[in-house]
Amino acid sequence: QVQLVESGGGLVQTGGSLRISCAVSGSGVSIQVMKWFRQAPGSQREQVATINLSMGDSTFYADSVKGRFTVSRDYAGNTVYLQMNSLKPEDTAVYYCQAVVLARTWIAPATYWGQGIQVIVSS
Repeated sequence: QVQLVESGGGLVQTGGSLRISCAVSGSGVSIQVMKWFRQAPGSQREQVATINLSMGDSTFYADSVKGRFTVSRDYAGNTVYLQMNSLKPEDTAVYYCQAVVLARTWIAPATYWGQGIQVIVSS
């Protein structure tokens, strides 16, 4: 059973920082790719950042967060972080992590979602 558990959301003032985490648990699985999405009320889900652990931790950022958000992982590769700096009210959304994971006994990787975590940036 693979689970993704997000933590670290909350309320922050404009210009502040917040770090959210996504911890992956499951016997023998490893994260191949982790993506962060966000969805504001009345808006479509937007992909904001990606880290590809299977390709040397290469990263991707949406233009809307480039230079302000940083995606990283812990040494073991079981937890991925999204460091959000210089936050703006328009960053207010529910943030979701999506992990592509693989275990040695699997034929192909599988994709899982976190439960979502609220980030509110007050003006």
